[in-house]
Amino acid sequence: MKGGRSKAETKRTDAKLSVKKRGAGAEKAGKKPAKKAKATKDPNKPKRPASAFFVFMEEFRKQYKEKHPNNKSVAAVGKAGGDKWKSLSEADKAPYVARAEKRKTEYNKNLEAYNKKIAEGPADDEESDKSRSEVNDDEEDEEEGSGEEEEDDD
Repeated sequence: MKGGRSKAETKRTDAKLSVKKRGAGAEKAGKKPAKKAKATKDPNKPKRPASAFFVFMEEFRKQYKEKHPNNKSVAAVGKAGGDKWKSLSEADKAPYVARAEKRKTEYNKNLEAYNKKIAEGPADDEESDKSRSEVNDDEEDEEEGSGEEEEDDD
């Protein structure tokens, strides 16, 4: 057999190319574990304050829209704002930094108040505990009542 393979060579090559089959348990073990569900965010939690750049961008967007009313691109506004921010000196950035610091102190106060409120626990839980005990009391009353009814029938 010129140019052909012998049966022994074919078996060795096929063995190398063949895919090993795993059992059902081994297949699952190789997979990544499922992602955990994200915890739901509390809508009452205070939002983080804007940085000095974003305080600057609030003002810059208004100015940019006045100069370029036909521009609908958010990316163009962001790019122009970023370029402008980079070109500002530290003295020019100072008012935006001061406003950002003020927002940050307000945020910290609000966050402390929020954390205290969470630590105390919501009042709704206390009411639900009362309702649970009332439900349990009702079940106990029914059990006692059923025994008394049998005695009354005699």
